[in-house]
Amino acid sequence: MARIATIDPQSSTGKAKTLLDAVQSKMKMVPNLMRVLASSPAALEGYLNFNEALSHGLLSGKLRELISVVVAEANGCEYCLSAHTAIGKMVGWKEEDILASRKFNSGDAKIDAALLFSRNLVLRRGQVDQADIEALRTAGYSDGEIAEILTNVGLNTFTNYFNNAVQTEIDFPKIDLKKAA
Repeated sequence: MARIATIDPQSSTGKAKTLLDAVQSKMKMVPNLMRVLASSPAALEGYLNFNEALSHGLLSGKLRELISVVVAEANGCEYCLSAHTAIGKMVGWKEEDILASRKFNSGDAKIDAALLFSRNLVLRRGQVDQADIEALRTAGYSDGEIAEILTNVGLNTFTNYFNNAVQTEIDFPKIDLKKAA
């Protein structure tokens, strides 16, 4: 059970209801993350707007999901690891692709470079060096794509910390951090 209120979309009102209804319409469900974020409509709206903006960026949705998986693992967030494994499958990744990507062995050197960078960014708390950025450039990423990798890691770190802090109940097929890697 979450440590802060989980808002029921059916009984919500005002801005929270508007936002949760939009999530339901888009996703055909309202994940528990959104229900807990809805205790502050400003927090939910900020998250949704940030996520929506990135969905129209330079990085593919498929790569964004793998980054989400790697960041969730690095931050020890079972909720996000479970959610993004499920969403990754929805956008076309097979389970074996997701498992391989967690070991930076996707079969695509460019993807692996982004995933390794994302993990290192989390583990080093943002303190990467020029060689880390150059490795992304060498793999074929533009400055705009690098900016979006950094931004996706930041957004995912927010949800990882949020879910870990409030102990959001997992409402996707659970992936155990200890067994999945």
